[in-house]
Amino acid sequence: MSGDDAEARGAERAMSPSSNAIERAAEAALRPRTLDDFVGQHKVREQLSLVLEAAKVRGRPPEHVLLSGPPGLGKTTLSMIIAAELGASLRITSGPAIQHAGDLASVLTSLEPGDVLFIDEIHRLARPAEEMLYMAMEDFRVDVVVGKGAGAAAIPLELPPFTTVGATTRAGLLPAPLRDRFGFTAHLDFYSPAELERVLQRSANKLEIALSADAAREISLRSRGTPRIANRLVRRVRDWAQVRGDGLIDLTAAREALTVYEVDERGLDRLDRGVLSALCTLFGGGPVGLSTLAIAVGEEPETVSEVAEPFLVREGLMGRTPRGRIATPAGWRHLGLTAPRSVMMDSAQLALDVLDETNETDVTEETNAPRD
Repeated sequence: MSGDDAEARGAERAMSPSSNAIERAAEAALRPRTLDDFVGQHKVREQLSLVLEAAKVRGRPPEHVLLSGPPGLGKTTLSMIIAAELGASLRITSGPAIQHAGDLASVLTSLEPGDVLFIDEIHRLARPAEEMLYMAMEDFRVDVVVGKGAGAAAIPLELPPFTTVGATTRAGLLPAPLRDRFGFTAHLDFYSPAELERVLQRSANKLEIALSADAAREISLRSRGTPRIANRLVRRVRDWAQVRGDGLIDLTAAREALTVYEVDERGLDRLDRGVLSALCTLFGGGPVGLSTLAIAVGEEPETVSEVAEPFLVREGLMGRTPRGRIATPAGWRHLGLTAPRSVMMDSAQLALDVLDETNETDVTEETNAPRD
């Protein structure tokens, strides 16, 4: 199973930041239409507003825009807002959908002046399509090859000025030539609980849900800093309130519903707790290899590493070492267990290893720095 397959499987979980086609349709009604309505990402909104306003003053399409960051934070929404703010048409495609240069050529040659071309998962573009995109973004031109063999000929086609908006969850996989052709690059960060509360209240108004402030706070704390997860959870809590409650989403309804859906107070779901519990109870806190850990929880290694592990590491509940995965003291405490002394020593050693790596980097930089 590839990392992308693992992500697709993860989209089935309540706490996955990925989405499927059905959920994207549900999200469409909740998307903000303007930068003013977009909650969070203050710096990105301010910078993007300047880029768009300057382009409108000049009467030309803005520079190409690259949006990076974890899934579920609003990259697709921002691309739609860019087109709306410019009063332009939006063409949407994705890296996996463009497997040949001809696929991209057909999209590019159908663009009108000023259009916005949104390419989701742009890091998954096929290499021939990447090379064609270089020329299209820089020179607004593509070379279409007609014929085969010795009789083949490249026919240059001029393209109207347009703006490419690329979205990626793995900016490091983008080749430098492609990355350099984006005039504006923005990284989206996880949301604070206060920002997620605003997202939830806005969504509740759109869905005509009675959501109390306490319930919004409770859901936001369990949403992993991700608006997509927050909106998914509020819909699940709404289901519980309508079926087993009085239709009002208050603190009690939120807690009861999230218990049913196995989302704990820190945002861990069944898979997350299964991985952490196996690490602590079956392997004494580790270190243990990824494959062995995956077998213990009945999942593919890619599912554990791509779906569960990033959040556990970010929350400080699990650590990754050269010898394998370890549970941190915080991970033991979250399960209500007492960490053995060996785990405390492993965690201290992990901190020292990180510090040593940092010091080595500093020394290298100082050694290579130019002398006065």
